Amino acid sequence: MLSPKQIRKEMNGVSEVPAEIIDQIHQERLLQIWVPKIYGGLGLRLNQGLKILFDWSKIDGSLGWMLTLCSGANFFSRNLKPHIAKQLFSNPKTCFGGSGMIGGTAEKQSEGTFLINGLWHFATGEPHLSHFTLNTKLIENGNSILDENGCEIIRSFVISKEDAQIIPNWKSMGMKATGTYSFKVENVKVTEDYSFIYDEFFTNDVLDQIPFRIFADLTLMVNYLGMAAHFSEEAKLIRPNLDLNSFDRLVEDILKQVLNFANEIEKTLQSAKEIFSKKQSEIHHFCENHLEKLSHHILEIYFQLGLKATHTDSAVYQVFCDYFTATQHANFRRK
Repeated sequence: MLSPKQIRKEMNGVSEVPAEIIDQIHQERLLQIWVPKIYGGLGLRLNQGLKILFDWSKIDGSLGWMLTLCSGANFFSRNLKPHIAKQLFSNPKTCFGGSGMIGGTAEKQSEGTFLINGLWHFATGEPHLSHFTLNTKLIENGNSILDENGCEIIRSFVISKEDAQIIPNWKSMGMKATGTYSFKVENVKVTEDYSFIYDEFFTNDVLDQIPFRIFADLTLMVNYLGMAAHFSEEAKLIRPNLDLNSFDRLVEDILKQVLNFANEIEKTLQSAKEIFSKKQSEIHHFCENHLEKLSHHILEIYFQLGLKATHTDSAVYQVFCDYFTATQHANFRRK
């Protein structure tokens, strides 16, 4: 097993997560932290999973991000019909990944299957995926299928990676080892068993009840905190006399509150109480405001590091680029 120090060294400057690290991730089933134990996953509580994602993001930003988004996609194991979930996750290397966008159509066929076509962007972890998840509009005879309110019906599907065409078009300055690419699907036939709806669950667990917005906010926030903690470590190596104690305390305090939120949410749901929109807004605004604070502090620190921090082969430069690429995720961008 590689140590965190060895993993960080292996991740420096790479454009893809090395096979040895991926093998270790599979051995520890870290891509299945949210997959229920009945399907062979770890079935962790929310705070347990958040701690793991923080630790791996602190090792390397791309690695933590890939783990977060792929394990987040594997969360959909809870939305799949049980016999499909058991079948897919009997393989410890099963890994979902996909796009949250609505990028195509699923045309209903006479025999009850669906013909999928479309283009989706920003699917993380592509080199390591076994399946893609995707969102489509349902159509029949070329026309949108509408619900009782006259709105287009959106349905999610799981397809084998072999049925998709990969488009390696990631051009951003950071997160280069996340394997984030676009993918295209042409005339792939899928049965209804491989479709799912985000808020319909076939498992019975507290995690099923956590609002998606809270899940996204907390899982992404620990990534930013992990990268911030890593940035501080690298900054001290360049300028050992730089006082970053207040910054380190800020990271620790935010992480503590994020974990407190996780505990509070689970405790509330275990008491069969509803998570109201007010609590969702409180968590989102907390993360949004503190992410902004972190970003300003990191910029202030970076200004004090000198030319060494601009070397494209330096660790601190990689963390800086990863962090500010990751913060462009739409989840926390102020409208």
